[in-house]
Amino acid sequence: MSAESACSACGRTALHPHLRVAVSGPPTPEGLIPTTDRFGSALADIARCRSCGHMQLDPMPGEAMLAHAYAEAADDAYIEEESGQRATARLTLTRIEAHAARPGAILDLGCWVGFLLAEARERGWRTLGVEPSEFGSTYARERLGLEVITADAGSAVLPEAAFDAVVLGDVIEHLTDPGEALDRIRAWLAPGGVLWLALPDAGSPLARVLGRRWWSVIPTHVQYFTRASIATLLGRHGFTVLELSTAPKAFTVEYYLSRIGGYSPPLARALTRAARATGQAERIWAPDFRDRMGVIARAN
Repeated sequence: MSAESACSACGRTALHPHLRVAVSGPPTPEGLIPTTDRFGSALADIARCRSCGHMQLDPMPGEAMLAHAYAEAADDAYIEEESGQRATARLTLTRIEAHAARPGAILDLGCWVGFLLAEARERGWRTLGVEPSEFGSTYARERLGLEVITADAGSAVLPEAAFDAVVLGDVIEHLTDPGEALDRIRAWLAPGGVLWLALPDAGSPLARVLGRRWWSVIPTHVQYFTRASIATLLGRHGFTVLELSTAPKAFTVEYYLSRIGGYSPPLARALTRAARATGQAERIWAPDFRDRMGVIARAN
């Protein structure tokens, strides 16, 4: 354990070794794309906080190294799953709108190729995205006609008190300093504005059963939040949790079956062939494994 490690959630220096994983090499663009064939691989071992139960990599990778890798990231497979991603975005927006006064201005940090922003625009929101990947931000601008800044949450320069909603969808688990990001977001939110987070739930029964073989133990992730530790982090940085529940994602049946390849490639191939043969492969499916949480919080 690093001598100076502190918990990203509660801030205490109380980390202890928790889970040894297959430590991958330095991050490359390919190494920072979610994968179905290297579950249990990370950039360092996972430590656990004795005080709040939060888990994180120890030692934490260097910020500059990660920023460079994310800027180079590209993934055509995500675009092929557009229908499911848009369906997930619509459900997310419905949950946000239950707490937001009206469709106003929405900021998506780590918007990738912009499907959520495109759906928000159709519902009347004024949209802005921030995305470090040149591939993702270019697609959002050129193919979807969205306003997207090529930057990350730590370097983007945005107006204060300008957004009625901020989205961090599958982002906070990638950040080496999530508290700093929340401080910036709180300044960007308009009075009464809300923050949406979607992230893996490392305290879920499934995550505990699978341990290092859980499909969210991948080189992309440096933080492993539980429901308690994300609430602790939000509280420390001036947010009140309004809603905390599961947040399943919609993909094609074939996509979900292909992820079984992280455990058994022959089984994944057999199931995928069967899905194609029965005409089920392209059906949109959103199973709730209860290991991904959605959180809505309001700045105090």
